[in-house]
Amino acid sequence: MSHVARILDLADEAATRQLGAALAGLLRQGDLLLLRGDLGAGKTTLARALIKARLATYGLDEDVPSPTFTLVQTYDCPGPHLTHVDLYRIDDERELRELGLEEALDEGVVLVEWPQKADRELATLSPDRLDISLTLMPEGARRVVLTGHGTWVRRLEGIEIA
Repeated sequence: MSHVARILDLADEAATRQLGAALAGLLRQGDLLLLRGDLGAGKTTLARALIKARLATYGLDEDVPSPTFTLVQTYDCPGPHLTHVDLYRIDDERELRELGLEEALDEGVVLVEWPQKADRELATLSPDRLDISLTLMPEGARRVVLTGHGTWVRRLEGIEIA
């Protein structure tokens, strides 16, 4: 099987953070997580929760700002390093090469918000990719579609959110 999809309905922002924390425990070096969704769908909330949970496993507590203006934010920790990327302001896929994502994957995990800005370039970066699509539903709920590729096919089986 080349990929598998899981659909989760999250009641609120707290459930979105809970999913981020659950995903943090499954990360491995070389993972590429692509977060898609409209403005306000919860991409940054999910990414921030994932990063904070991963850092907490090493006793670290850092501020996790959105990389909307810096484009790339890196977090060093004893396990795989975390690189959080926001491509919202990227206008040309060629700009992606300047961000050093291949090197970041060699050293750790890369989370990308707005990956549709560079789909062709990103699709070839890692066989272990998790596509995360968030849709805002009524009353603050979110529907999340998790599509795993490579080793994420098996890892998604253990995801449970209350």
